[in-house]
Amino acid sequence: MKIYMIRHGETDWNKKRKLQGQVDIPLNEFGKLLAKETAPALADVPFAVCYTSPLKRAAETARLVLGDREVPIVPDKRIQEMSFGEFEGLCCREEGWNIPDPGFRNFFNAPEVYQPPKGGESFEEVRARLNNFLEELYQKEELQDKNVLLSTHGAALCGILSLMKGLPISGYWQQGVHKNCAVSIAEVKDGKIQILQENVTYYKESVQDW
Repeated sequence: MKIYMIRHGETDWNKKRKLQGQVDIPLNEFGKLLAKETAPALADVPFAVCYTSPLKRAAETARLVLGDREVPIVPDKRIQEMSFGEFEGLCCREEGWNIPDPGFRNFFNAPEVYQPPKGGESFEEVRARLNNFLEELYQKEELQDKNVLLSTHGAALCGILSLMKGLPISGYWQQGVHKNCAVSIAEVKDGKIQILQENVTYYKESVQDW
């Protein structure tokens, strides 16, 4: 099984560095362009199925990447973005930082001691649902020799890769947050997982004149 993982295209909240979490923000026009420009790089991959976060930005990215191919697109809440609870919509860019809890910086700098805001998820909770999804996926007999596309989010994708690598929560951000529409690929064979590529973009030329 080969698993292709893509982060959604850009949104207006990405540009403003707002915490999106599970707020259902759509792609902006540039985000749609990124997805459309990424599509040719994956056009020759015969996907058996696409699993997507049900949030608009991920689901729309999946549809744009797949184009008119008849690939089943299956929403799954287990791969949606991490929830930031009452802090969703606040800015995490230094010059506009308005998150009231100074301890929130642990989210970036020390995930192993991060305490989520009211209504938010911990790293342990996010990895538990992601791991549940992955373990179920790995066991699907009909997909063992197939290609699978996952359309998901920045923090969720880091969680997936950290699980695949067997990293502790302290290493959650080891691979860095993917760029919008960046693609990673993993191969699962005989119970072993090999990362074939990480955080690769396919739209350099197309965005220079945007």
